[in-house]
Amino acid sequence: MAMAAFRREGRRFVSPLISPRPITAVRSSLISEDDTPFGVRSISTQVVRNRMKSVKNIQKITKAMKMVAASKLRAIQVRTENSRGLWQPFTALLGDTPSVDIKKNVIVTISSDKGLCGGINSTSVKISKAIYKLNSGPDKENKYVVLGEKAKAQLIRDSKKDMEVNITELQKHPLNYTQVSVIADDILKNVEFDALRIVFNKFQSVVSFLPTMSTVLSPEVVERESESGGKLGDLDSYEIEGGDTKGEILQNLTEFQFSCVLFNAILENACSEQGARMSAMDSSSRNAGEMLDRLTLTYNRTRQASITTELIEIISGASALEG
Repeated sequence: MAMAAFRREGRRFVSPLISPRPITAVRSSLISEDDTPFGVRSISTQVVRNRMKSVKNIQKITKAMKMVAASKLRAIQVRTENSRGLWQPFTALLGDTPSVDIKKNVIVTISSDKGLCGGINSTSVKISKAIYKLNSGPDKENKYVVLGEKAKAQLIRDSKKDMEVNITELQKHPLNYTQVSVIADDILKNVEFDALRIVFNKFQSVVSFLPTMSTVLSPEVVERESESGGKLGDLDSYEIEGGDTKGEILQNLTEFQFSCVLFNAILENACSEQGARMSAMDSSSRNAGEMLDRLTLTYNRTRQASITTELIEIISGASALEG
């Protein structure tokens, strides 16, 4: 009866039923601050739906990027494990002596060209800067050789004058030893060094990588250390066959050692990059899922508050008609 009377006399009673306050104000007064997210008093359901749609799209992208990184990781991991046998004989013969006192240091920093892979690039840059400070002095010279766009972007801010060689887009296509040896030869031709400090991230597992530094000494330093009876004194126990001198053999060994170590370092860093990207995208997908749950709860509360407000207005109008 009340609803029928409301329809018949609707035109007469339209103006008394309209609240002097806007709908949003009524809605916000009905929803307590304890039941709404922090900082939100009233929100349109359309805005929440749009936000939920955006979060779902982002979640799809992060899941796809995780799958792509997992596929690339399986391919690179096999090549990385096989490359570890290249530099180990050189470590046994020439050693890895980072504590040798030298004047000219060249820090070879290896990073990725793309982001969204955690903190592997910033870690390499921090270690490179620490090595730079550790080997600084009045009679010492430090230079950078940067492989990768991300390390270049960070080091160019305050060390542009010390950067000798910049090489980017290394991982655009799968690298083999021949290509890396050409890069190593180009570096050796453009820099003067007593020691090459190669900084990279050594792959351990999908969720773990170890920042590592490998040292390659120049032939002159190796010969000086072996003659002085230092850590490389055992080199004199080897017999030299053929017509090559000791200096020529050490020169060839140094070039070969640097190319092998650089090849392994690039693969190790690429493997760490894909593992870190997998972990980062997995975390992003989980965060998107949690945000989607919160938005769904907000949407349901907002829709329920809107329905409750409309029911209250209808019941209030019907009660006014009856009274």
